[in-house]
Amino acid sequence: MRLISSIYTLYNIIMSTEAWAPRPTDERELISNYSNMALRKVPPDVTPATTILDLSYNLLYQFQSSDCHSFSKLRFLILCHNSIQQLDTKIFDLNKELSYLDLSYNRLQSITWSSLVDLRHLDLSFNDFDTLPACEEIGNMRHLETLGLSGAKIQRSDLQKIANLQFSTVFIGLNTLSHYEEGSLPVLNTTVLHIVLPMAANFWVLLCDGMKTSKVVEMSNIGGKSQFVSYETPRTLSVENTKASTLIFHKVDLLWDDLLHVFQFVWRTSVECFQIQDLTFGGMASRDHSSFDYSNTVMKAVILESIHFRIFFIPQNKIYLFFTQMDLENLTISDAQMPHLLFPSHPQSFQHLNFANNILTDDLFKNPIQMPYLKTLVLRGNQLETLSLVSLFANHTSLLHLDLSQNLLQHGNGEKCMWPDTLILLNLSSNKFDGSVFRCLPKSIQTLDLNNNKIRAVPKEIIYLKSLRELSIAFNFLTDLPGCDHFKQLSSLNIEMNLILSPSLDFFQSCQEVKTLNAGRNPFRCICEFRDFIWLEKHSKGLMSGWPDSYACEYPLSLKGTPLKDVYLPELACNTTLLIVTIVLVILVLGLVVAFCILKFDMLWYLRVLAQCIRTQHRIRKTVREERKRSIQFHAFISYAAHDSVWVKNELIPNLETEDGSVLLCLPERNFDPDRSIAENIISCTEKSYKSIFVLSPNFVQNGWCHNELYLAHHNPFRDNYDYIIPILLEPIPSYCVPTKFPKLKALLEKKVYLEWPKDRRKHGLFWANLRAAINVNLSDTRGRCELQTFTKPNADCQGSTISLVRTDSF
Repeated sequence: MRLISSIYTLYNIIMSTEAWAPRPTDERELISNYSNMALRKVPPDVTPATTILDLSYNLLYQFQSSDCHSFSKLRFLILCHNSIQQLDTKIFDLNKELSYLDLSYNRLQSITWSSLVDLRHLDLSFNDFDTLPACEEIGNMRHLETLGLSGAKIQRSDLQKIANLQFSTVFIGLNTLSHYEEGSLPVLNTTVLHIVLPMAANFWVLLCDGMKTSKVVEMSNIGGKSQFVSYETPRTLSVENTKASTLIFHKVDLLWDDLLHVFQFVWRTSVECFQIQDLTFGGMASRDHSSFDYSNTVMKAVILESIHFRIFFIPQNKIYLFFTQMDLENLTISDAQMPHLLFPSHPQSFQHLNFANNILTDDLFKNPIQMPYLKTLVLRGNQLETLSLVSLFANHTSLLHLDLSQNLLQHGNGEKCMWPDTLILLNLSSNKFDGSVFRCLPKSIQTLDLNNNKIRAVPKEIIYLKSLRELSIAFNFLTDLPGCDHFKQLSSLNIEMNLILSPSLDFFQSCQEVKTLNAGRNPFRCICEFRDFIWLEKHSKGLMSGWPDSYACEYPLSLKGTPLKDVYLPELACNTTLLIVTIVLVILVLGLVVAFCILKFDMLWYLRVLAQCIRTQHRIRKTVREERKRSIQFHAFISYAAHDSVWVKNELIPNLETEDGSVLLCLPERNFDPDRSIAENIISCTEKSYKSIFVLSPNFVQNGWCHNELYLAHHNPFRDNYDYIIPILLEPIPSYCVPTKFPKLKALLEKKVYLEWPKDRRKHGLFWANLRAAINVNLSDTRGRCELQTFTKPNADCQGSTISLVRTDSF
């Protein structure tokens, strides 16, 4: 709160700078803010060029000449909320431009005055002075406009010293009040008088004198038990010898009878506007409206804001009738949690009624109310539900402005609405209306606010609003801009924060009179249909309110967040006719070019040759594929290290062979040709095999011949990828165990294109099924041509490895 107060003070100072002392436009105020930093002395690092120095909310107990003599340009000095006890104003002799000095909320008991003739604002309120620090030196401050004072004793002789000055505001903030000399305040010459009373102070005599002093009187902290016993209302006080036209009370806590006493006194004075903010009352009621004298008054407005009720024994009817029988021009009772209101049966002269932020319901309008002169009615923030019921009440008035925002209002299609022809402004925002509300609107309306409702579309069957100038439907669920067929005079439209994707052309064609359009913060779909909307802004400068910051694309995703001003939609992509014409022209040009080439360069002969080449190439490839298929004699070529032969013989071969002899395994002792080299055998076998199976393990890595087999198999001239290779990872092989000289094996492991032998026996069935499916091929065309030979002569070139040829018959 202290920080907020400090910021508010600085804001007021800066705003008052222009009014008090206009400065060149190139010279700016330099603010040094040291507020709320627990300082005990002025910081030495304050910039000498400072013009505004804020030292509020600190622990300063003294302020010396050395603290401010270096600030020759200082204009505003804020020392409020410190602990300064004494002050000699000679310390400001070098600060010739000082015009604002705030010393409020300190512990000042005495001040030694010097010349401060240029001061415009001086605040000494809420200090510990015994008497008001009004002196001849202050009386010499001819430019002083605002003065704050405090003192335990208020005497006429003290204020007489400053009676020659004309103040705009005099503020008297009192910590204590032990004595007040009657007739002291009227000595002052001020437009506004604001008095903050200490707790349990008798305010009556100050109120009487204050109303003789200025046109605007404000009093704060009026409370306690009945204070009228100790002071009797002066009989000589009348309308003729009071000046106050506006009386404002802050923080009032009174008994109901005392409140009535105050009203009765003020009623007969010159006060035209009586305002009470933060009012608390209660207690027993010995008086009611029947004993109140409503005659002989100039009162025009009573404003009650933020009302609280203590436990009391006052019938609510007495409270309602007390205020509604005042027959004023303006009555405001807001923030009172008031559930109902009663009005007298006879016609009332009220012109402006404000019952905002209560809990009023439809019961308010069930009984007839006669207000033929009513111009403004504010019912914002209540619990009204039926719009047609409000319209029937309004029809018996001459309403101009009606505020029904922040209620629970709805409108049914079958309900009839009757509005006065005088109504020109209607606020229906923050209710529960849908599109049917347009069937219950006054024809004479000029400004209509329907923000924050549930409107999804403006129906075509609505009342013709020929006078409507301003329409606001922001924060609803509209998917398109409404046309102006029913709003011929519409000049301002606010439709931001809806669900508009792409505005239709109907709006641009029917709303020719619209001068201001706010359609920002909608989920625009930036497609071809949106070009007209962008074109409208480019050719109607100033039409779009909030352009370009509030206008961005939401769809498509590629343009999400892109400002509309940066969106480019080419004419060729959006104009279908132009696109067709362009395509036809391109085709014609290409046709002419082709025809010219055919005639000029004999292109037909080249095309026939090219077609013949393509057919020949296709026939050659087909022949090669058929020959390759006829050369396949085995399902798989198997390569493994000798240390893994136990797994191959006990697991792999038994699961690939079948008992009916349809699968035969080619083993080294039976089928290997000892007269051919290993490389020749590998190349021959891979050419005649549908797949090649490699059993991978650390033993495979350590065996150099095994890697050569993988290398030779991979470089088969009739193979161009890894599809024909089936690696089986028998045991995990860490990547660091594979030498860099074996790049093919490393590539297989990195790609992880292998079958891994599962340790869980329950998964073996699935493993073998996958392996059989991988090598399944129909070899029936080559069965008769496959001659198996058995060789038992060992091959000396293959040491540490075993090569088997497996031929499986077709199924």
